[in-house]
Amino acid sequence: MKTLRLGISPCPNDTFIFYHLLNSQVLPFKIEPVIRDVEELNRLVLSEALDVSKVSFGLAGKVLDRYIIMDSGAALGRGCGPLILSKKKISRRELSRARIAIPGVHTTAALLLRLFVPQAEDLVEMPFNEIVGAICKGKVDAGCVIHETRFTYRDFGLELVQDLGEWWEETTKSPIPLGGIVAKRSIPLMELEVLNDAIKKSMRFAERNYQEVSGFIRRHAQEISLEVQRKHIDLYVNDYSYDLGEEGRQAVSLLFEKARQEGLYGPGEFEERPFFLNQAVGEEERKRERNRSR
Repeated sequence: MKTLRLGISPCPNDTFIFYHLLNSQVLPFKIEPVIRDVEELNRLVLSEALDVSKVSFGLAGKVLDRYIIMDSGAALGRGCGPLILSKKKISRRELSRARIAIPGVHTTAALLLRLFVPQAEDLVEMPFNEIVGAICKGKVDAGCVIHETRFTYRDFGLELVQDLGEWWEETTKSPIPLGGIVAKRSIPLMELEVLNDAIKKSMRFAERNYQEVSGFIRRHAQEISLEVQRKHIDLYVNDYSYDLGEEGRQAVSLLFEKARQEGLYGPGEFEERPFFLNQAVGEEERKRERNRSR
């Protein structure tokens, strides 16, 4: 039986979505789970060490020649983007000269920061859970934070400099694409369709059996309180997680295009092939239809 190495993050939205899939025999192939911080997953996908994985959409645009974007399992929505924080209010001009912590060079947060302040050059990469401490200790002037920190930063006396998700939504009128599931293009489309459907079923199971799933979530969420775990899930797991849909796919494509316009993606990082599983399946069906009509 084929084995697929599947990467997910320990964040509550991922453990919520994938609990049932990882703990039941619902697939015609084995799953070898790899649970790592999202930036570690980004790097593993860059080296093609994972067959299927959650990644930042900021990274997904760099691997489209080798990976395709699944239509389920994504973190995308409104009111859920990264935040730029500091100990005191600073202007956008001051931010361009500031020393700023980022949660990984391949994260969507880092990409959005570069789009918001293209002049910013003094970026310091560190694990996302160390950024607040670095701001408080004065090691950096500001930090771009993700995940549950949006619920807790006021507890540390920090100021909101900019909600990058809010800026993106106002600028583009689109939901903010944060992260999604990518799969190797070498995996047959029929198998990816089965996996895509299994992710949806796994989400439905978690919604109906939260008490069972909560132990798995809590085990990986570490110090995050139960209340924050639930808020995290409610914010990042939504209709787009079931299916990106046309609006979601357009938002992801727009992020890629803006990154390319700013020179943040190289010219060779987009190939003339479908970005998304839905598109690839549709293209395959059209080919079969044309062949039948000959």
